[in-house]
Amino acid sequence: MENCVFCKIIKGEIPSAKVYEDEHVYAFKDINPAAPVHVLVVPKLHIESLEQLNDENINCVTHIHKGIKKVAEIEGINKDGYRVIVNCGKDAGQTVFHLHYHVLGGTKMDEKIL
Repeated sequence: MENCVFCKIIKGEIPSAKVYEDEHVYAFKDINPAAPVHVLVVPKLHIESLEQLNDENINCVTHIHKGIKKVAEIEGINKDGYRVIVNCGKDAGQTVFHLHYHVLGGTKMDEKIL
């Protein structure tokens, strides 16, 4: 999608602090972190939210979860634990309408973090 900020980040049109990339996903540090480690994992295929998943694109979820696991290993949070959050829709707090998963860690989590 041409006006999507995450699509522009994936294409390299907007700079980002890349953490991980493969042929299916791109992961980068959140510019407003809610925890010491806060990485966004996004599919390279533009999908607005969980609500737009269908039989043709559902496999992206597997790739996203593999990417989340790699990000946790790279960031060193896989042993002590981390939180994964997906906001779906404006009432849930989704502000960029490109499916993305927040990976948070590096601290003991409580309910106040996202």
